Amino acid sequence: MHRGLPVILLLLCWGWGSAVQGDGTGSLDVEGVDHYTLALTWHPGFCATQGQSRDECRDPDESSAEGFVLHGLWPSLPARLAERGIDRRRWWQDGCFIEDSRPDGGFCAHPAPALPDALSNDLADAMPGRESCLDHYQYAKHAACLSLPEEAYFARAVELLARFNDSAFVDFVVINRGSDVAINDLIAVFESSFGEGTGQALHLACRGRGNRILSEIRIGIDAERLDAFPATESLVPLRPGECAPRVRIASM
Repeated sequence: MHRGLPVILLLLCWGWGSAVQGDGTGSLDVEGVDHYTLALTWHPGFCATQGQSRDECRDPDESSAEGFVLHGLWPSLPARLAERGIDRRRWWQDGCFIEDSRPDGGFCAHPAPALPDALSNDLADAMPGRESCLDHYQYAKHAACLSLPEEAYFARAVELLARFNDSAFVDFVVINRGSDVAINDLIAVFESSFGEGTGQALHLACRGRGNRILSEIRIGIDAERLDAFPATESLVPLRPGECAPRVRIASM
């Protein structure tokens, strides 16, 4: 198995060709939102650290380790809420529940999104967490109060995931399943895939003892440039994550 910098050099040869640009499915037009955070789970890492009791981790599909899976697509703090004195911290913590209180119970207490069969099937493949009603919760928290149509919201999220998974960065992660990788190497591969300086758009989330297991990544995307993702100009900075200098990329 190739590991570390030798693989980075291999991926550098692929360069920009792996940064797939989509043909677009229409914009998520929300007034006063300047960027989205695409939250993608590394499913083996999630199941190894915090999801052991979840339905989607009890009998995981091996294909979920062939790329990242969808956690959510999170609009930034809307201007209308900022004008009311809501800060970013509270928006990330409570989202739409600021205006519409969260019901008692778990994720399944929220209404199920009404999706056409084809999209529902695609979302089931993209988001293993649907088995725990993650889709119910994600829409209720991050989209319902912004009048985002359910179909458009999830179709866009699935599309962005597919584009990202077709990249040299994801190939690097998949190749290194079961290995320890330096955080700096992950950032270097991200920048070789999507452009110099784009590592600032990557937030790495790690769990386990000492934050040594990669569980999720988050990517900042300009709200006006979703159609261009993951081109360099579509990416915007996020705050850095909290991971050990070297992390384990778990395998199923």
